[in-house]
Amino acid sequence: MSEKNNNIVAHFVSMRRVARVNSGGKTFRSSVLVVVGDEKGRVGYGLGKSSEVPESVKKATRSGTKRMIKVSLFEGRTLYYDVKAKFCQSLVYIRKARAGTGIVAGGAARYVFEALGVKDVVCKVLGNNPINNVRAIMKALSSIKTPKEIARRRSVPKENLFYNTKKKELGEQI
Repeated sequence: MSEKNNNIVAHFVSMRRVARVNSGGKTFRSSVLVVVGDEKGRVGYGLGKSSEVPESVKKATRSGTKRMIKVSLFEGRTLYYDVKAKFCQSLVYIRKARAGTGIVAGGAARYVFEALGVKDVVCKVLGNNPINNVRAIMKALSSIKTPKEIARRRSVPKENLFYNTKKKELGEQI
């Protein structure tokens, strides 16, 4: 289930219903995980809890839009490099992919990449808790930096960032 509001896309990832037994009967509460994004490089997630499911979805969407992060995309379709991250017992491997590959991911990962606007990516998630899986994916995505940012941090020109074997071979021969 997805919903569009003001160029923000919200994907309903998971829902949990908890029952509390009282002397008068059972009281149900719901917990909803929603992934939101603008399909242009910004993504976030939110967890909403309430006695009613629609109210939980509203709370989760509001929470997700507040904590959106900006992810730099290579050519607007994939990531700059491969990343991996761990959150609790969820482990995620995200690999960049060639054009035309599509989103090769399942479960919560697919919703995150659709909301982010990634077109080509391969992702493997090891874990069965959707909340921790989304948190691990967000941790991996927040660690991605552009080559320009990496070069600035290392205090080298962007052209010298990558190792070029041909230049070294020519330099040794001269």
